[in-house]
Amino acid sequence: MPKLTKFLAILFILLSFTANASTDKQDLPLAPLRIGLTPVFLDDQAAFLNKWRDYLQHKLERPVIFVQRGSYREVVDLLRDGKLEFAWLCGYPYIRNKRQFHLVAVPLYQDEPVYHSYLIVPATDTKTTSLADLRGKVFAFSDPDSNSGYLYTAYLLAKQGAMPATYFSKSFYTWSHRKVVEAIAAGLAQGGSVDGYVWDTLSRTHPELTSRTRVVNESPKFGFPPIVSSRSVSKHDIASLQEVVTQMKYDKEGAYLLNEFNLNGFVPGNPHLFDSISDMYHFVEQMRTHAAP
Repeated sequence: MPKLTKFLAILFILLSFTANASTDKQDLPLAPLRIGLTPVFLDDQAAFLNKWRDYLQHKLERPVIFVQRGSYREVVDLLRDGKLEFAWLCGYPYIRNKRQFHLVAVPLYQDEPVYHSYLIVPATDTKTTSLADLRGKVFAFSDPDSNSGYLYTAYLLAKQGAMPATYFSKSFYTWSHRKVVEAIAAGLAQGGSVDGYVWDTLSRTHPELTSRTRVVNESPKFGFPPIVSSRSVSKHDIASLQEVVTQMKYDKEGAYLLNEFNLNGFVPGNPHLFDSISDMYHFVEQMRTHAAP
């Protein structure tokens, strides 16, 4: 009997310890989800982004931290180094890092998961009709890792056997799509490449700015800048964020936020949306390799 009593006492202690450990584990707060944001966002959207973060935190039931950086490369490096779980990137850095990143969701713009690159000039320039008219002029790019703000124009030049450094008298990076528009409007450059979604959204919110520029040409459709994750992120976390953003259009607050974004919603997306960006990237890289001394 004493042995049985001792055994039961030990068993009770072990069960109590296990239960307490389980309870303690459940009570631990969830780690924040860190989401990187790039210059695809308009510069004056800080207040709106706070509302979106609050929305995501409520839906995901865990803290969300937005990490904003001034270039695509900085965000890509943070994601690859495990300092972010997710990022809203351009399609160009996504296809360059497909082995390390997982496609989570793609926005719907005008009811499609695509957008255009715009070639813009000052509104006072009524003669320019194509990129050919800007040879020897000053040109503004947004970011060397931007599809709409750099790659597409570099691709068009590569098809002619040319490169930005020699085609234009001078080119520079503004590190923001909005700042490309501002540079053209101010006459700091005679042409520029810009995200068509950003230009369209600015034309809705800041028509006094876009009215000082003119769209000369639109690119073919490209996969819209996607939300991606690091490959190290759990399937559960990926599925959770994907579900929340794809369901935004079905509730009042989510629909309001999408309208503020000038978007129609999000879809899971298909990696093949970005095949044309991949083709342009490889073509430009081949051109650079052949041009190298």
